[in-house]
Amino acid sequence: MIATLLVSLFTFIELNCENLFDTQHDTLKNDYEFTPNGSYHWTHTRYWHKLNHIGQEIVALGDDSIHGWQLPDMVALCEVENDSVLRDLTQRSLLRKAHYKYFITNSPDERGIDVALLYQPASFSPIRTYAIRIKPSKNMRPTRDILYTCGQIINNDTLHIFVVHAPSRYGGEKISRPHRLLVAQYLADAIDSVRNKSPQARIIIAGDFNDYTSSPSLEAIYTHNMKDISAKAIGSHGAKGTYRYQGEWGSLDHILCSPPACNNIISCYIGDLPFLLEKDEKYGSVHPMRCYQGPRYQNGYSDHLPLVARFVIH
Repeated sequence: MIATLLVSLFTFIELNCENLFDTQHDTLKNDYEFTPNGSYHWTHTRYWHKLNHIGQEIVALGDDSIHGWQLPDMVALCEVENDSVLRDLTQRSLLRKAHYKYFITNSPDERGIDVALLYQPASFSPIRTYAIRIKPSKNMRPTRDILYTCGQIINNDTLHIFVVHAPSRYGGEKISRPHRLLVAQYLADAIDSVRNKSPQARIIIAGDFNDYTSSPSLEAIYTHNMKDISAKAIGSHGAKGTYRYQGEWGSLDHILCSPPACNNIISCYIGDLPFLLEKDEKYGSVHPMRCYQGPRYQNGYSDHLPLVARFVIH
């Protein structure tokens, strides 16, 4: 007797979009730079080019040399401004025929930057979602909310997702470290809360942590039985990290999983597609083809490369 085991793939993407703003000034936010008359001259044309670039990137990341192409099931996004941007991305850009749904936070971040989660309704059915507000500590600016979503995947297992964009290293790594440790503590508390109800919960945490795999904020999360499955991720076209600064590769972006989710991981790598890269004239090799280099418009994609994780679902 031969038993046939039916399996499906679940593709999860993490991507920092590099300042995906609309062109309108929000009176409650400091987003003047990204308006047509601002220092970045952020016009409607540039905005729509950016949306289509992000859409092109997401679709292309569904390609897999072994398993063929299918749309990514879920995409965690950092540096997106608001609901209007996500509506344009999912309904009016090159991505419109992909029929993604989404959740986005409405954070107190001074620039108006938020995190979001795109998902395919055919492979994920949401149960609930909410934002976790970070109460700033002394001398800390308001930061991005953590987005929490849980729902059922196609085998009826429940998946818990956290999308995070931790405070930057502005002012120096040591001075700003407590701010990222604070976010890590909020994450740890949320993980514990999920496990109190479901000890074997399948949990994915993804985003821009503004820290490296061995940094204290990540180490704090590992103590809550989470593993960085992207710790050794590299690309296939020269990328050794998701970000390159002064010729040095590093990964500020991470995907962490609980043991039950880790059991289903097939691969995790950096999606350094050739069109996302350009030659690094100063330091050699390649670097991400970013949208802006300082104030200069480059008509690129992002200063971060995406992470791609593929899971098998039985």
